Amino acid sequence: MPTGTGLLLVTDDTFEHEVIRSPLPVVVDFYADWCAPCQGAEPVLLELSRSLAGKVKFAKINVDDSGETVRSYGIHSIPTYVFVDHGREKGREVGAVGPTEFRSILKRHFSFA
Repeated sequence: MPTGTGLLLVTDDTFEHEVIRSPLPVVVDFYADWCAPCQGAEPVLLELSRSLAGKVKFAKINVDDSGETVRSYGIHSIPTYVFVDHGREKGREVGAVGPTEFRSILKRHFSFA
């Protein structure tokens, strides 16, 4: 479900379809509404989702609402970004990341760049 921000909100129920079966590589932002670093990182994700539209999907999953996925991915800190390509985790980053560094991370994990 779109969040109205350009980022796709996924849940335990939609994770398989939107992330695992996505034809595009997916950046999954594990976040919480109360997390200040998560809120600070959102503009970076928005900028990247717009500039990389059609190349990478950006999804958000609220850790307070989707415990099954959070447990299955072993998420212990937020924000955590999991990079998934063709259903496989390619890597992850923990903590807020600036736009330049995030682009470098994307190049490292996904072959489109």
